[in-house]
Amino acid sequence: MKHPIDVHVGKRIRHRRWMVGMTQQQLAGHVGIKFQQIQKYETGMNRVSASRLWDISAALSVPVAYFFEGIEGEVAEKAPATTVEGVPGDLLADKEALELVRSYYAIPENQRRRLFDLARVLSDSAAA
Repeated sequence: MKHPIDVHVGKRIRHRRWMVGMTQQQLAGHVGIKFQQIQKYETGMNRVSASRLWDISAALSVPVAYFFEGIEGEVAEKAPATTVEGVPGDLLADKEALELVRSYYAIPENQRRRLFDLARVLSDSAAA
């Protein structure tokens, strides 16, 4: 049976890998393992050792602690969470949301700020 912490860490690996535009094959190459092992880590089927997580964090340019962020809420609540606004609690599990975030950060800072302001105005008018 999958342990909830292994599943959480695997999700965080997948999300970060996807955010930086890296394939499972590429990550596996950086870490020195086969891509099938990355698949097993990302689904929580296999537990990631401390030394392997260290290598993965270096390959994905994040601190090891990144993989444990938000774990308290996810492990404490087994049911899918939603916020008051109706946004899924695990927003990063939505591929469209991840693609939007990655595209957003690819926009130059001054344009990104204007886009953010526009999105806020549009969401406010939709809520009214």
